[in-house]
Amino acid sequence: MNFDLSEVTATVQAMINGFLERLPYLAIALIVFVVFLFVGKGVRAAVRSLAQRSSSHRNLGLVLGRLAQSAIIFVGLLIALVIAIPGFTPGELVGLLGLSGVAIGFAFRDILQNFLAGILLLLAEPFRVGDQIVINDFEGTVEEIQTRATFIKTYDGRRVVIPNSNLFTSSVTVNTAYEIRRLEYDVGIGYGDDVARAKSLMLEAVRETDALDDPAPEALVVDLAGSSVNVRIRWWIKPPRRAEVVASIDSVLAAVRDKLSANGIDLPFPTRQILFHDQTEETDGDRARQREGWPKGRADAPRPARIVDALRAL
Repeated sequence: MNFDLSEVTATVQAMINGFLERLPYLAIALIVFVVFLFVGKGVRAAVRSLAQRSSSHRNLGLVLGRLAQSAIIFVGLLIALVIAIPGFTPGELVGLLGLSGVAIGFAFRDILQNFLAGILLLLAEPFRVGDQIVINDFEGTVEEIQTRATFIKTYDGRRVVIPNSNLFTSSVTVNTAYEIRRLEYDVGIGYGDDVARAKSLMLEAVRETDALDDPAPEALVVDLAGSSVNVRIRWWIKPPRRAEVVASIDSVLAAVRDKLSANGIDLPFPTRQILFHDQTEETDGDRARQREGWPKGRADAPRPARIVDALRAL
């Protein structure tokens, strides 16, 4: 059986000729797309530089720059397809996107959710690049806010990528939202110490550090604990970044400890006191005579039972 290769050769030759005829158009389409790609990057850089001049709308400039770049690249893609493909119209692409929009929405639901949350975060600006935030178990400095996720650098030098939907729906603490920040620490003193004098010494020690004088530091009794009177020291620092927080706590606690120790104020360890009472028929049920602290006096409290007396009775 003889095969006629003339038709196959003619078809292949026609395809090659058609490709060669469209090759200049393909090259022009590629050049047009590359031009729009660079134009989009330039517009994004220009919008970002303009936004950086305004500290109140920096995030807005970021999102507008990205949206402008995406729109320019999409227009360039449409023009390149019209040049490269004969008979192609933008309406066909729009129709194709419309038919597949539902499927794309279900397939990329999380991506679209994060994208929308990123747009809203960039517009609302609850925090900015350079702020130090806390979300769930993560704390660090915001490095970059993208439309899909936010990058933060932890204090121990690690990067955490947080989806924007989590940031939008969860509670976020912005430690650097204001210029100053209040710190506090509880210090326990002995029950036999003069509370007013101890508080005065604590405030004197705090004022010797880099703590702010306005607002003034405070010392407040907050608890009568089992073995100490707890006094809460509160003071303010500026700026409120993590490095300053750690340094301020170190200097204040060291100064308070040295000041109290030098002036004879006790810093007691946790202690436990065990008292033995004589529970007899005479005193059982008499709440006034069953004292849980030190006995009020020999006449008012029963004589405590002693182990020696118990042994002698044997």
